[in-house]
Amino acid sequence: MAGLARRIKRIWVTLGLIATVVFTTWCLIAYYANAEGRRAARGDARVAVEHREGRWVFMPRQPPLHATGLLFYAGALVDPRAYARLAHRTAEAGYPAVIAELPRRGAFGGAEGSPVLARGQAAMAALPGVRCWIVGGHSRGGEVASRHALADPLGTAALLLVATSHPRDVDLSMLTMPAVKVVGDRDGLATPDRVARNRHLLPAHTRWVDIPGANHSQFGDYGFQPGDRIARIPRDAQQQRLAGEVNGLLKAVAARTSCQSVPP
Repeated sequence: MAGLARRIKRIWVTLGLIATVVFTTWCLIAYYANAEGRRAARGDARVAVEHREGRWVFMPRQPPLHATGLLFYAGALVDPRAYARLAHRTAEAGYPAVIAELPRRGAFGGAEGSPVLARGQAAMAALPGVRCWIVGGHSRGGEVASRHALADPLGTAALLLVATSHPRDVDLSMLTMPAVKVVGDRDGLATPDRVARNRHLLPAHTRWVDIPGANHSQFGDYGFQPGDRIARIPRDAQQQRLAGEVNGLLKAVAARTSCQSVPP
């Protein structure tokens, strides 16, 4: 009996290791930026792109250069370049954009604590010409964005939460900044039900944007994320809707006197 128990244990351990390898491989493929994302992460005649110190910076090459920018936290495990199209489009419209990478891509606690917030704050400090920041994030990046807004409400001009059930562990209901919450009805991770449970933790004035047919993965340019549902709209249409909401929020914030560029 002891020999049989050892064999069964070895079988279970072997199966567990195989399952771990398969799941890890799937995740590496699923979360890797696709060709569109990788292409958008390269500079061109209109946008300069630089990767440095845990962040991707997208700067407009042509005026007008607005003094309002977008700081966007990547989702856990997701290749940051998966959000390059959103950042590139933002910079094309004249607004600097930064994608903040999560330490270890959010694995093993890389999306928690002060180090990840320090990355975002360092990115903001590195662009002193930007007077007002919209802070946002997708999925787990939405949690980081929520904690960023709570920790630095004066330095956050607006909050953008995309396909995330957060805020879940922090209460943002007292914040006065504009807030936008983007939800897809085909999202298999941040499902509409999960999102609705935390509605009371957001400011009452939060603008809710429901996108019919949108799933979780298509808000970025990466593969099909484990646990997600099949989208019923094309990826381009889903991302264009998101880009439109971001552009509208940027314009609204940039219209404030305190957020306008200072003449040289």
